[in-house]
Amino acid sequence: MTWGVNTESVTRPGYLAGFDTLDSEIALDALPVEGTIPEWLDGLLIRNGPGMFEAGDIPLRHWFDGLAMLHRFSFDSGRVSYANRFLRTEAYRAARRGDLSFCEFATEPRRSLLRRAVAMIRPQFSDNCSFGVARLGDELIAVTETPVAIAFDPQTLETGERVGSPRGQHVTAHSHQDRETGELLRLATQFGPRPKYRVCAQSDRATQRVLAEIPVREPSYMHSFGLSERHFVITASPFVVNPLQLGLSALPFIENFRWEPERGTSFFVIDRKGGAARTFETDAFFAFHHVNAFERGHELVVDLIVYEDPGMIDALYLDRLRNNPPPEAAHGRLARFHIDLVHGNVVEQELCPKMFELPQIDYRARNGRPYRYVYGAAIDTDTGGEPSDFPDQVVKVDIDTGETTTWQEPACYPGEPVFVPYPRADREEDEGVLLSLVLDVRGPGSYLLVLDARTLAELGRARIPHPVPFGFHGQYFD
Repeated sequence: MTWGVNTESVTRPGYLAGFDTLDSEIALDALPVEGTIPEWLDGLLIRNGPGMFEAGDIPLRHWFDGLAMLHRFSFDSGRVSYANRFLRTEAYRAARRGDLSFCEFATEPRRSLLRRAVAMIRPQFSDNCSFGVARLGDELIAVTETPVAIAFDPQTLETGERVGSPRGQHVTAHSHQDRETGELLRLATQFGPRPKYRVCAQSDRATQRVLAEIPVREPSYMHSFGLSERHFVITASPFVVNPLQLGLSALPFIENFRWEPERGTSFFVIDRKGGAARTFETDAFFAFHHVNAFERGHELVVDLIVYEDPGMIDALYLDRLRNNPPPEAAHGRLARFHIDLVHGNVVEQELCPKMFELPQIDYRARNGRPYRYVYGAAIDTDTGGEPSDFPDQVVKVDIDTGETTTWQEPACYPGEPVFVPYPRADREEDEGVLLSLVLDVRGPGSYLLVLDARTLAELGRARIPHPVPFGFHGQYFD
């Protein structure tokens, strides 16, 4: 079998270089540039994701368990500088010692019965903040799915102090920025005898307020939530956990959840002003990522990347990835849900038939509002032969027309495409660029790809001297 799109002879799937540990930390004033980097780009792109996949001789089990590494790209007059650095967290320092002492997503620490009993009373949340970055007041923070965030210096990437997150035992990796107040909006789940979902707003380290709480009997696993101009949207799939059993379990966190499709999926729609919540039910599906949500008359529109079940989580265990690519059944698709706020009906609409993930929009201008374009990473299933083994395309979807535009290059695997708007008040929605970190398995490393967001024509690329492991999420900061 020929793996991927790499036509060279390989002994393993081409994409697997994206799951190798990167030990090198460098800082370069200028990367070699091919083509042209727009001179109006003058900010920072900071990406987050795993850089190490073992603790000493102990292999970590899941892609989501890798130790956090930040990557910084700085733009100035067509030039690009680069730096990468591990977050110096307690989890990282322990892993360097070969001590796996914190509960990760799917890797349980090696603990004695006494330490396990102590952890039931005083939970030790991992500070391995590898999922993304966010702005909190005047600081930038790295975030994960535990109630811990880590501040860092955006220029040097030096690790700062721990920053408190919303009260709870689980926090979605994705947050929102309130357009009016600038507050960071986050969703937490509180387990224990009185489990609940809690939406909180943070303006800085010291200031936090609870905006809404929803009691729930058995909480769902959630990675993100939606925000419209009038509502918070919590999408709770039937991938649920018994919170009391969770506290006693010897299993890794995610392996305590079970799939019960007969429950269906619930949309909790919360009024942003008063906190009142309504529940809307539909058939079962699983989702990691919300794309956008907005009101249209008496209808709430919610766009998501959906899966038939949570099998994608199982597909991303490292031993499985290193033997087989994710099965086709684990591919997400872009879907729209029309929620009738008056009559309670929920109608699903497919927006794109491609395998689609890591969605991005013109967030600053369009989040919570009607929009037309969404960008993501996709798998080429239209080759006429074997489909690709891992996302190998950047795709733009015109939601109004259904038209898709793609960028693709042999043996290259692009990551999340971050949209950066052109700095002009009267610009069109798709007037700007996309920034995607691409693994080039032909060597010698990865490169930062800059695409025209309107056409997906390549403008330029900046070469990095080492391969960068597949990461998760990043943001561009002016």
